[in-house]
Amino acid sequence: LKPYSFEAVVLDRSTGEGLVRSKEPLDCESQREHSFTIQAYDCGEGPDGANSKKSHKATVHVRVNDVNEFSPVFVERRYEASVPEGRLFDRIVRVEALDADCSPQYSQICFYDIITPNVPFAIDNDGNIKNTEPLDSKRQRVHTFWVTAFDCGKNRAQADAQVVVTVKPSCKPGWIGWSKRVEYTPGSGSIPLFPSLHLETCEETVWNIQATVDLQTGHIGKGCDRDSYSDRSVRRLCGAVRGEVDLLPPPSPAANWTSALPTLPSSDSSLVFSFNGSAHVAVVPSSVAAAISGDHFTLQLWMRRGGATTQPPSNQARGTRREEETIICSTVKNDDSFSHYYLSVHGCRLSLFYWPDVSAARPVKFLWKLEQVCDSEWHHLSLSVQFPSVTLYVDGVTFDPALIHDNGAIPNPAPRQRMVIGACWAPTPPLTTESYGRYVAGYRGLLSGVTVRPGSVEPHSVVECLYACREGLDFGDLETLGSGMKVHVNPSQSVLVLEGDDIESFNRAVQQVTYRNSLRFATPGVRPLKLTTSLRCFNEESCLTLRQLEGYLVVLQPDAPQISLSGVGPHLARPAPEFEGPRGVPLFPELRIVCSLSHAVNTADGWVALMSDAVAHTLDGCEVQPLGEELNPEREELLVDMDALRERGLEIINTTAYIAITGAESISVYEDVLRSVRYRLAKGSARFERRFRLSCSEMNGRYTSNELTLEVNFLHSLDSLYHPSHLLASQQQFLHPSHHSGELSGHTLPNPHRNSVVPGAATVIIMVCVGFLVVMVILGVFRIRSIHRRGEGARGAAKEGSGQWDDSALTIIVNPMESYESRMGISVDTEGEGEEDEEVVESPDDASDDQRVIIIKKEGKEGNPRRY
Repeated sequence: LKPYSFEAVVLDRSTGEGLVRSKEPLDCESQREHSFTIQAYDCGEGPDGANSKKSHKATVHVRVNDVNEFSPVFVERRYEASVPEGRLFDRIVRVEALDADCSPQYSQICFYDIITPNVPFAIDNDGNIKNTEPLDSKRQRVHTFWVTAFDCGKNRAQADAQVVVTVKPSCKPGWIGWSKRVEYTPGSGSIPLFPSLHLETCEETVWNIQATVDLQTGHIGKGCDRDSYSDRSVRRLCGAVRGEVDLLPPPSPAANWTSALPTLPSSDSSLVFSFNGSAHVAVVPSSVAAAISGDHFTLQLWMRRGGATTQPPSNQARGTRREEETIICSTVKNDDSFSHYYLSVHGCRLSLFYWPDVSAARPVKFLWKLEQVCDSEWHHLSLSVQFPSVTLYVDGVTFDPALIHDNGAIPNPAPRQRMVIGACWAPTPPLTTESYGRYVAGYRGLLSGVTVRPGSVEPHSVVECLYACREGLDFGDLETLGSGMKVHVNPSQSVLVLEGDDIESFNRAVQQVTYRNSLRFATPGVRPLKLTTSLRCFNEESCLTLRQLEGYLVVLQPDAPQISLSGVGPHLARPAPEFEGPRGVPLFPELRIVCSLSHAVNTADGWVALMSDAVAHTLDGCEVQPLGEELNPEREELLVDMDALRERGLEIINTTAYIAITGAESISVYEDVLRSVRYRLAKGSARFERRFRLSCSEMNGRYTSNELTLEVNFLHSLDSLYHPSHLLASQQQFLHPSHHSGELSGHTLPNPHRNSVVPGAATVIIMVCVGFLVVMVILGVFRIRSIHRRGEGARGAAKEGSGQWDDSALTIIVNPMESYESRMGISVDTEGEGEEDEEVVESPDDASDDQRVIIIKKEGKEGNPRRY
């Protein structure tokens, strides 16, 4: 009999009745069923039972009946769950209890029960707990109650289980902590745009998150905030090779081919030309085009399709325009042949046709398909041609062309030097001469900074510098970027894309997105800001959809720099011969230029004071202008050290009305250049005074200095005043006392007052002399007729002789060595507007004639005399 936990016992040998019994207590929970075999033996022969017989084997199955000896037991003693408020849920949490009994009748949990009264929850027979009414976190944040379980034998659980339900405020999936307005103070460097922003998914499981930050700067200059210097100055600051030719210069007498083109204002002070596709064309003179020859050159320009008021088209509308528009069309002479190229746009395609030789070779077409060509935004194009190699940079990014050699249908251009901006010249058929034709394939849009530089092409670093934006989006610290996170920024730094799969890492990365502006004087204004988020969930049907967030970044008005010109007195007096020397006289030998910034500082007593700090700045232009009449090139000129200007890369415009020195350079360089400005006169052209005005500016005229006025006085010698022309002017002055101004060989004299004593003295002298002659004649007659009265006549003649006027000592002499300051310092007495001024003649006995001076008092605002 096996297993040995059972045994068989014979109860009656005669009848064969027996009993199978267990040798130990049976446990249904340990083993519910037992199976074993049993076999019977007879008593055999003899007393020892030899030759006993056995029966066949029988299988015995024993099933242990269960008793309800165990009570239910909960798997967890405490259950917790969190739910958002305001909603009804089918299941908040599930509790579970187990019963150790082996039979279904006693081992199954028939039902659960919430034993805590008056709670807004219910539980079903499977242990699922749900709320019976919407929960309110403000009324009760945490609900705690107890549940129990019963098996089918109605045994209650040994220990009840505790359930804790936390009510969360209503969850709305999306970004939390979004600030619609962000302020930026110029000079702050980089600032975080979203310091407290984080994404709430309301426990929705996502496996990919992508956020796009879009900073719209298209209305700031040409796409973003850049250096507000001229294009030529920016090229020099970026280290570009000199020698470029400006094809669209500002209109001037020397560059009049752009005068008919309409211009538009630009926030970065650059000159923007508008083309309408028909009438607006610029024909570059042959003298300028001749300097751009050869098959190695770099063409650079700023371009915006469609004009100033065109809005960026939608994706469906892009590329629908099929007409070709020519940006530049050029035929230049190379030694004994002509080469031709034209750059055009066609839909969203940019193409360059190039003929190495218009009389022999077929053209080669370089084609690019670019979204930037047709998005109606500002873009910088740099085309470097080293035929047969062509490199295109759009906004600092390189694009490779597609080559097309089969262009047999295109007629060869005429071998005549011609360069046109905004269209191409086509002869009128059947005439083939260049005298008759029209402009075709006109360009519609805006152009600025169109330059061509022959020779070697620009390096990529220079092209990137020319386009580089001084503002844009950035990421704070890439080392703190979590695993699985990706960051991408476009070349213009106006779009930043974040991508990741972990919510916490993604939230930390979003808070690292920054805005930077490296300009000390950033362009103030509003930059719209957008945040677009895309989520991908395991369950695509129930995946969250987040709305686009819109805000704006406000760049505040920067503190204006104060450019101060000083170190030059209001008067400069020198002898006239010094101005007539070969080098002239420096006008601003001790000029000082200081640039400072004023800012508010809180003092210890609570007041706010303005502090001024000197800072290093870059000027981009200074102007010296004569006041009153323009310079007469035959008599006077302003001299500038041209070698110093070329060495420093500065440019000069020298006219009779002003001298303008331009180019971005440091203050010290401009000080050295302006200190070398000299004023020179032709021989015998000295005036009595000349006034000049000096002013400087930076940021392409955005900030200007004070205007420094200098009065130049010329000290004349005696010889110059004794020139016949001067004597004639002096005689006219005496003979016409009613005139208040006189000229000495073209020099302006100070105006005497109406009641000047000089004409009256001349009249008295003349009358005395005439009277004296009459008296002498009368005395002679009396002497002849009255010889006997000699003694009495002699006494009478002596008496009359005492009244004789001796005019031999009447001399007007100017002392050329008298200092201007001592003359200005002499004080005289005036008795009012209606009284006469006095003329004082000094004739020291110990001085020679050329040391005597005349002082003419001139009534003015200050009442000070002027000495010449």
